[in-house]
Amino acid sequence: MLEKMILAGMDVVRMNFSHGTAQDHIRRAELVRKIADKLGKSVGIMADLQGPKIRIGKFENTKIRLERNDPFILDAECELGNQERVGLDYKTLPQDVEKGDILLLDDGRIVLSVDSINGPRIHCTVRHGGVLSNNKGINRQGGGLSAPALTEKDKEDIRTAAQLGADYLAVSFPRNGSDIHLARELLRNAGGHGLLIAKIERAEAIPALEEILDASDGIMVARGDLGVEVGDAAVPALQKKMIKLARDKNKLTITATQMMESMIENPIPTRAEVSDVANAVLDGTDGVMLSAESAAGKYPVETIEAMSRICVEAEKAVEASLERGFLNREFTRIDQSIAMATCFTAFHLKLKAIASLTESGSTPLWMSRINSGVPIYAMTNIENTRRKMTLYRGVYPIIGEFNGYDRDKLLEKVEEVLLEQNIIEDGDFIALTIGEPIGQAGGTNTMKIVRVGDNRKTHI
Repeated sequence: MLEKMILAGMDVVRMNFSHGTAQDHIRRAELVRKIADKLGKSVGIMADLQGPKIRIGKFENTKIRLERNDPFILDAECELGNQERVGLDYKTLPQDVEKGDILLLDDGRIVLSVDSINGPRIHCTVRHGGVLSNNKGINRQGGGLSAPALTEKDKEDIRTAAQLGADYLAVSFPRNGSDIHLARELLRNAGGHGLLIAKIERAEAIPALEEILDASDGIMVARGDLGVEVGDAAVPALQKKMIKLARDKNKLTITATQMMESMIENPIPTRAEVSDVANAVLDGTDGVMLSAESAAGKYPVETIEAMSRICVEAEKAVEASLERGFLNREFTRIDQSIAMATCFTAFHLKLKAIASLTESGSTPLWMSRINSGVPIYAMTNIENTRRKMTLYRGVYPIIGEFNGYDRDKLLEKVEEVLLEQNIIEDGDFIALTIGEPIGQAGGTNTMKIVRVGDNRKTHI
């Protein structure tokens, strides 16, 4: 099944650390990489931390039905719930709420208003009822719950993420940049080198968005919990704002939650889901993410195939907007300036491809923030760098041995690799970005425009 999913278009595997053991995740990571290598594909691995569990406890009979105007108690000392009350996994919730607050359970399906707080008990009235079952999540309308972003379980899971060599670490419910800095410090101390993705799902993360972006390598627009806290109508505009701001700051973006929800049970998507995925691509997102559709749904391969088709069609409709992309940008580094100059040149000369030799992946990342309309082939000797670049929009990572060559031999090697993969043909013009002197560590400082096949040596 994993092989079929990779062939269908899966670029990154997300491992949800809310489920499974450390050994489960390590074993699956090894399996994914083994299959990807067999297929000659680049597939990244994202470790997604559970974050604070703000949930109700269990019921004696697994579930109850609440009706409008029913009294109901959230009781931090209750062991097993009944028709009148239920326990809390998050024991300090009574200290976090006050009379008049609105609490949303099970992604907003159940709505309670807080009447009073009596020690460990929160007395509520049901505003919108329905079936309530074990361990459903709790949000406060408008946000503001004080649970820390990183729990003790998360800290242990960060060590597991480092052990399995996760390419990305997704941090759930961050409130500010400090939460991301702490996660990065813990990951680096454990020997991990993954990129940090902040999941924007708390209302209080919105005013702190720039600070969180500055601290992270990218964000996930996690529309489920965010929609519950800020209201569903506010999410589409926030999604566009977050993607634009992230791209302006040279950060990655993932759009997530219910993108192809109907395909959990059905082999084709709804037209609304098609539009949702396409609009995220048109907004500029780097990745669109599946959850239950691929983790537990009946049609995981069909879902990935459908999502891939939608992305490809949407990208065809994206108009290259290079000049707008260059406005108000300041280039403070040589390698960043080379990246921008390459995009500008590739756009105006209508080049066939950009070949970027890279160690860190920084130059392909900067180029991927500008829509030049030219595909970027990121060529590296470093396995970790290749897997990190699986999320970069418009970037196709290629592993190979590119050390030990002089400039002309290196150019021949690049052409050879691209020709073998039917990416270019003799007579095509391509741009090449490298760092010189070749073979010495340092940033990209050179761009060359080359016509393929001119004795592999003629530079135009």
